[in-house]
Amino acid sequence: MNLLTDPWLPFRHQDGRIAYRQPSALADPDVLDLALPRADFQGAAWQFLIALLQTALTPKDTDAWLDRYQTPPCVAELDELLAPFVSAFELEGDGPRFMQDLDPLDDVKDAPVAGLLIDSPGANGIKNNTDFFVKRGRVETVCPECAALALYTMQINAPAGGAGIRVGLRGGGPLTTLILPEDESKPLWARLWPNVMPVEAVGQPGQTWRAPKADDSDLFFWMSDTRVSDKKGIEVLPEQVHPLHAFWSMPRRYRLLFDETLGTCDLCGREAANPVRRLRAKKQGANYDGPWRHPLTPYRRLNPKKLDELPLSSKGQPGGLGYRHWPGMVLEDEAGSGALPARVVTHHLKKYEMLEAAREDGEAFDALFKRARLWVFGFDMDNMKPRGWYSVAMPLVGVPEAHQATLRGWAKSFVDLAADISWTLRNQLKRAWFKRPEDAKGDMSQIDAQFFEATQLAFFTALREMGETLGKEAKKPTLSPEIHRQWYLALKREALTLFDAQAISGPLEGMKMQQLDRITSARRYLLAYLNGSGKKVGKTVQAFAQAGGFELKTSVAEDNSEGSTA
Repeated sequence: MNLLTDPWLPFRHQDGRIAYRQPSALADPDVLDLALPRADFQGAAWQFLIALLQTALTPKDTDAWLDRYQTPPCVAELDELLAPFVSAFELEGDGPRFMQDLDPLDDVKDAPVAGLLIDSPGANGIKNNTDFFVKRGRVETVCPECAALALYTMQINAPAGGAGIRVGLRGGGPLTTLILPEDESKPLWARLWPNVMPVEAVGQPGQTWRAPKADDSDLFFWMSDTRVSDKKGIEVLPEQVHPLHAFWSMPRRYRLLFDETLGTCDLCGREAANPVRRLRAKKQGANYDGPWRHPLTPYRRLNPKKLDELPLSSKGQPGGLGYRHWPGMVLEDEAGSGALPARVVTHHLKKYEMLEAAREDGEAFDALFKRARLWVFGFDMDNMKPRGWYSVAMPLVGVPEAHQATLRGWAKSFVDLAADISWTLRNQLKRAWFKRPEDAKGDMSQIDAQFFEATQLAFFTALREMGETLGKEAKKPTLSPEIHRQWYLALKREALTLFDAQAISGPLEGMKMQQLDRITSARRYLLAYLNGSGKKVGKTVQAFAQAGGFELKTSVAEDNSEGSTA
């Protein structure tokens, strides 16, 4: 099977039908999306198509990028552009195989194909019978199409795997951030192309651009002998490879074994004439080191003052993804918080100003710039064990570069207030639940998660208003007091609602007076804090109100309307 010429990807069309077609179908205006059987496959397949476009159609500059956005290729034209790379995308055969070791690996034992899936239990999990939630044996037969995606998904996300088992180029469990139009009815081309960058933006320092070729082993490692990392001094550094290699990284050594016995794919349910049931895997694949920054992944510096330390890729964390992570995903702040958004994001936000200065027909991009979303997804990994998969869409608010610091400051002040209120809410719930809250153990992160989820829509509404304010021609833009006030009220309302829902875990008539006293006291403290009243509590709220230019006016009726346990 060839991954450029065979119909192996399931595409969803305007009328809802799903059809397996070759990758060039992404240029069909009737195609809306991909339709993979797993969330991680869906994210990987999007990255596969973006990588293909970046490899075959890298625009020479931003102006050329806009030309392609406005006039996309047809399916036949895209086939012609992909044709020179066909030899690098053979999945089977005696020659080079897509993302597989050139060596047939005859010296290692066969292993189950399930080992390609990041969420499959490892050897220790099976040996120690700790595969409680994700059981062994659930995936034994895989069709070639799903095997290709499992292989690609593993190579670009490879987690830690033990001694000699190499981690991915961007670290285990990296987050990916993609730019999407807000209009979900746009064809797939219009949703993929915003993530393709011109020559001057796609590479890293030290890399030299050259036209991609199928036989370039600095681009496609599988086209030549394996870069074995069995000793020090042979790490793979950015300046040693093609600028596009980050899209095709290959840390693991695999050989898929195709079976001639018919079988049903345990992932997609389709019949396969030559399924994959076993594979060969070997240690000491490419060992990536140095200042790698994948174009689609955000990074951060743990200590912004130590620029000699390598930045780390952002990863999924317990509690999910939400607006508290938005500034780090969108707004560069290397010297402050250490945030380094994905280069595809930072370049996208700069395109608008570049096009405004260079062209008069930037309306098409102007619409995308003002109405775009950020799709963030990835595994939450505990070393080599996946704890979950996260996928969330956020508004991508872009403002002129001169106002980036202002937007960062506004967004940070809103998020900081939410974080402080969430912390206070959690502490008062502990006071309501326990006699000695300082000794209470256990994970209460679900309280934070519920609070941030409940206030997410309000934050994104405020974020849009921030963008509109900064998009105006004011030299010193000011965010209105009403926007500040509405955000404060949304936080106050949800904090009280959550407290009242969580504080009482049983019927009131069954509670002892001491329990009721604790609940009432904790709620009284929370309300005083939220109202900004008192000398010892509420200083954070008072400071936010003062900076926002609105007054903290409360009344008994207003507080009662928020709900009460008393």
